[in-house]
Amino acid sequence: MKKAENMEMKSFLYENDGFIPNHPSYPLLLYKKVLTSEDDPKHILTHNNWLGAWQGTVAPFHHFHSNTHEVLVVTNGTALLQLGGERGDKVQVEQGDVVILPAGFGHKLLESSVDFAVIGAYPNGKSYDFCYGNESNRSEQIENIKHVPLPDADPLFGEKGPLFSYWTVDID
Repeated sequence: MKKAENMEMKSFLYENDGFIPNHPSYPLLLYKKVLTSEDDPKHILTHNNWLGAWQGTVAPFHHFHSNTHEVLVVTNGTALLQLGGERGDKVQVEQGDVVILPAGFGHKLLESSVDFAVIGAYPNGKSYDFCYGNESNRSEQIENIKHVPLPDADPLFGEKGPLFSYWTVDID
């Protein structure tokens, strides 16, 4: 694994677009080519208390989670994701990239290589909800997002990881 100071990192912050709320304060973080094929992503995530790991792909429709943050580790292939809802960016990800999604942040798979795969996990193994942006309980979802606490650790770099340079203040 690359050291935090040696990796390329991008952040994305979008406002609520009327369907996808995104997070009002925390940006999505993209760590580019931070992991190598020799790394064990599940072990790294577990060590940093990002639990409930699953392996698969990203859903091919806009969605978000209102009750937890999520990490996606690209373990194989490449994909084009849309981040932040219909007005968000289209971002290419590849093996070794890590996407850290704050609660409420929209994401969707647009296209991928046949071998594209991710490992997903959540701080403290929190069970996640699946929201689509058109629910009648939208105000409840927005309140949920505001109350999701900061994780105890960056999913890769632990308690002193770069996540905490971007996610610094709990919102009221």
